[in-house]
Amino acid sequence: MATYAIGDIQGCFDELQNLLEVISFNKNDTLWICGDLVNRGPKSLETLRFIKHLGSQAVSVLGNHDLHLLAIHNGAIKKKKSDTLDAVLNAPDRNELMHWLQQQPLLHSDTSLNFTMVHAGIPPRWSISKAQQLANEVESILKSPQATMFFEHMYGNSPKVWSNQLGGWDRLRLITNYFTRMRFCTSQNELEFASKGGLETQPNGFLPWYKHDNRKTAKQPIVFGHWAALQGKTGTANTYALDTGCIWGEKLTAFRLDDLAYFETPSLQKNTF
Repeated sequence: MATYAIGDIQGCFDELQNLLEVISFNKNDTLWICGDLVNRGPKSLETLRFIKHLGSQAVSVLGNHDLHLLAIHNGAIKKKKSDTLDAVLNAPDRNELMHWLQQQPLLHSDTSLNFTMVHAGIPPRWSISKAQQLANEVESILKSPQATMFFEHMYGNSPKVWSNQLGGWDRLRLITNYFTRMRFCTSQNELEFASKGGLETQPNGFLPWYKHDNRKTAKQPIVFGHWAALQGKTGTANTYALDTGCIWGEKLTAFRLDDLAYFETPSLQKNTF
């Protein structure tokens, strides 16, 4: 019985199956998926069906590409030319799959394993309990009749810094951006969206969210995805970056929470950074 966390799959279903063979995944094991199950890769539909079929054996958090798919499904936006989501959007079980996806959390924390999972990160000035409380606010909207309105207001880069006084769609948008889009920020939780590469693109006055000395979650082990340019390396205790660029021709990685062991399988994709 083991628990494995896996980085961004993004429709790389064949690599997922290969990785499950590498770890000898069985009915007694559990998968944690760090978000971005879909898009850019060739088999988003197969990926969604498979993870949904695993039932309680799988726990997934929402990534920015998952939310993008849900926004399209809910009629809030039109798909982009670069999206590879047609098979999902034309599937006979589309509504069932989208209902399942929309029920997934933004943050998952397991006290027995002493691990927390998010897609992008947790801003420095939030504790785990604060992060869980704010994630719940967005999750409640996603499960409510207001979900379509949320998707209509979800996109945008402002506000960029947290205040407890924030309300309405601004509040929900910023919470969502922290959990699903964050890379660099200040110690005061101010976000920066322009820099999407590795640490060499770090802007003045900003650090990776996990590098701040005053970070309230520094002692809490966290697994996250989203940032392929890190190549799985944070250089920081208790933070485990698991997006290792499978969609970009690199590899898909699994991390066993029980003993901190890594496993990988090479990408079958032709994309490059």
